[in-house]
Amino acid sequence: MAPIVAIVGRPNVGKSTLFNKLIGQRRAIVDDTPGVTRDRIYGETEWCGRRLVLVDTGGIEPDTKDILLRQMRMQAEIAISTADAIIFLCDVRTGLVADDREIALMLKKSGKPVIPCVNKCDSIGALPPEFYEFYELGFEHEPVAISSIHGTGSGDLLDKLLSVLPEHTDEEEDSDRIKVAVIGKPNTGKSSLVNKMTGEERSIVSDIAGTTRDAIDTEFENEYGKFTLIDTAGIRRSARVKDVIEKYSVLRARTAVERADVCLIMIDATEGITEQDEKIAGIAHEAGKASLVVVNKWDIIEKDNDTAKKFTERVQAALSFMPYAPIIFVSAKTGLRVNRIFEQIVSVFGQACLRVPTGTLNEVLGDAIMRSQPPSDKGRRLKIYYMTQTGVKPPTFVIFCNSAELFHYSYRRYIENCLREAFGFFGTPIKLIIRERGDEGP
Repeated sequence: MAPIVAIVGRPNVGKSTLFNKLIGQRRAIVDDTPGVTRDRIYGETEWCGRRLVLVDTGGIEPDTKDILLRQMRMQAEIAISTADAIIFLCDVRTGLVADDREIALMLKKSGKPVIPCVNKCDSIGALPPEFYEFYELGFEHEPVAISSIHGTGSGDLLDKLLSVLPEHTDEEEDSDRIKVAVIGKPNTGKSSLVNKMTGEERSIVSDIAGTTRDAIDTEFENEYGKFTLIDTAGIRRSARVKDVIEKYSVLRARTAVERADVCLIMIDATEGITEQDEKIAGIAHEAGKASLVVVNKWDIIEKDNDTAKKFTERVQAALSFMPYAPIIFVSAKTGLRVNRIFEQIVSVFGQACLRVPTGTLNEVLGDAIMRSQPPSDKGRRLKIYYMTQTGVKPPTFVIFCNSAELFHYSYRRYIENCLREAFGFFGTPIKLIIRERGDEGP
């Protein structure tokens, strides 16, 4: 897993602007109003051949009594606790203020490497005298002067970040370990399933919804392989998340999905598939994660010959955006079909890591074009030149053509179906990137 770098600081010092500059996209909302960024936002960047995951956080006001600002502080603390390194952003225009000193103390207690960063050093040439005040913070690493608007100093900042980060993470060393996030609504039996899968009472099990507040990692091995199970807090509807701790449990669950190789989407058989289940499954799908739909509490359902078939049809209709995901009926309480889950995890992970040679890929593409001609519009027909695979987890393909506009969604879906027909990709989404000839190559 790529190292995680959190950007923290007081409100309105330019954290979101720096985040957008470093990832090369306008992902975070930028506004002069303090507190615009409330939730953590994740993005990726690459520097000197290394991938970094950046986290933009809400501003920290150490001694505020405002409920929203207190929530933002708690959310920033979560980002700090999960980060491998921290960019502490300050504002040269306001100079060193009391809140900066308070945040600095909090960061020192975290024990994480901290790069102090002084923003809004926009003038070319000598640094303003106020810049040197920030040496008083007493961090191990010297402050870096930047302009988040213009990008000045961002290279120096990234160089210094790489110097404090480990060469590789433990997860990279143990690359054969499959990371599995167990996600779902509160009280669907996630912790019970983790306990049954590991054979240990590692998670607290209770009938009270929301017992699990944090994402908990459990590493173990069995005859199927090496696994890290991430038991997450239940994901509630946003409107129902009134309790601050519950709100950040949702954020932790989203983080767990980002970290995972495979997601187990837990559904309560006694409740059936709900709108909230659809949204939770959508988190895994949008993150490009291999997934299984695990229908729990199947032991207490009254059944006839068509019960499983009808339930499967309802799930497939509700989750029509992820038809690739297998559905398995289990009981975390009795252990019914729990071993089947391991078989499926290994299977879908293998499919998510599958690479197809370019020659074979283009044979399938050519056959697909022969069977169904590409669409045309106003006398101009879509021409597809070739396809190549550029990544895995999820399998990612770049298709070069004469016009991305002519590559309609329906034909994209047709090509995806042809790929699945030829190579499987069972249990994993597929990402297709359409490029016109003349764009940069893959």
